[in-house]
Amino acid sequence: MTEYGGVNAATPGNQSSVFGGQGLPLNGRWTLIVAALIAGSCGGLYGYDTGIISGALLLITRDFHLGPVLQETVTAAILFGAVLGAFGAGYFSEKYGRRPTIILVAGVFVMGATWCALSPNVGSLIAARVFLGCAVGGSSQVVPMYISELAPADKRGTLALFFNVSIGVGILLANMIGLTSQKTLGWRGMISIGVLPAAFVFVVMFFMPKSFRWVAENVSVKAAVPILKSLRDDHQEVKEEIAQIKENIANSEEQNQGWRGLRQPWVRPALVAALGVAFFTQCGGLEMMIYYAPTFLKDAGFGDSSALLASLGIGIVYLAMTFLGCLFVDRIGRRRLVLTMAPGSVIALIGLGIMFLIHPDPGSIGSYLVIIFMLLFMMFNSGSIQVIGWLLGAEMFPLSMRGQATSLHAAVLWGSDMLVTATALSLVQMISLGGTMWFYAGVNLLSIIFVYFFVPETAGATLEDIEAALKNGTFRPTKGHTGIAHAAENGAL
Repeated sequence: MTEYGGVNAATPGNQSSVFGGQGLPLNGRWTLIVAALIAGSCGGLYGYDTGIISGALLLITRDFHLGPVLQETVTAAILFGAVLGAFGAGYFSEKYGRRPTIILVAGVFVMGATWCALSPNVGSLIAARVFLGCAVGGSSQVVPMYISELAPADKRGTLALFFNVSIGVGILLANMIGLTSQKTLGWRGMISIGVLPAAFVFVVMFFMPKSFRWVAENVSVKAAVPILKSLRDDHQEVKEEIAQIKENIANSEEQNQGWRGLRQPWVRPALVAALGVAFFTQCGGLEMMIYYAPTFLKDAGFGDSSALLASLGIGIVYLAMTFLGCLFVDRIGRRRLVLTMAPGSVIALIGLGIMFLIHPDPGSIGSYLVIIFMLLFMMFNSGSIQVIGWLLGAEMFPLSMRGQATSLHAAVLWGSDMLVTATALSLVQMISLGGTMWFYAGVNLLSIIFVYFFVPETAGATLEDIEAALKNGTFRPTKGHTGIAHAAENGAL
């Protein structure tokens, strides 16, 4: 056996591997699943640390006597840090590898959550949330890319979306704690809960495999072979993937690398598609709903407990829909999922805007419709564009510039999120709560139009197939369910 990156790789005739060097035999499938689960757990840290502000903000506002501007600043500070973290992780993951970057990110989660919980004043809390945001942005840059680079083509969407499902788990836990533990834990205790799982991820990631694609590109193809063998049970599949990687690296040697490579015309369709979806993922209003739902509902006449209970419902719907998206995105396809479900987001926001303008009395049918439309929006949005928003950035970009491209993709995600979060309450004051919902309905309509004209279907295509489509000029939307994988199977690439 050959050992590399914490995994003892089996010889071609042996389909088992020893995970983490601890004597626990796992076949390639389970090694891959465990690695995706542990790395994907960073999504839970991100979901909890961003989602806990929904319940904690009411307590922080009372303790520090915050007005609307400072409330927005405290909430959006983590998103500013996320933009910084996305760029920093892009550099680090490209230079030192995906696994070391995830370990670093987990360490920042530990330190950032601790700092937040101990902050003596609002200035320290804002600085701590910027620091914590570096881990949030870093995880969103490196984790989907790491999992995508480990996964086979037919399982890439499902495995990469472990990160999204984990986000949903984190948000749900944050909402549950926000609902049940405000008096017993206080906001400091609520925030500090995120420290222990972050420490767990930090330790366990040392035993996860490295990205064999990064190793092939930056060390040698020979060094990548044993890692790939530990993740696959079919020797023929290993040979085919290694052959594709060799060909891909050989064809990329004459291309500009890194940030300069992103300016090449053949890469532009991937940039437009992935960055455009990233923008609409965050600017569609879902994060605004997660952060400010209790505040909106309280302003609409709901009590604190009712508002927090509705926020819990939002977390449950988000988790359920991202889990279903994880199961079906490889079967249904990225593009079809959005075009089928996203119109429901538009209708739900229009209805929610009408209800907020009517100002229904608490306990009336109208008040229940507010909750129903809010949950319907979460269902359609989190089950469509939220599913593919993180995934496309991890699979659309060429290997030679993937680290830089995914950091740019994550920065657009977080920059858009920061824009929405930092302006949501001010927008409500300017055009009313109902008008704000209609504004976001328009953004969701634009996202449907964008996906229809600019986003091709990547389900079933290998990362190498996608890169070949870019180079050959066949990276474009097609009618029906055919996409890049279909073209590759028929020799069009």
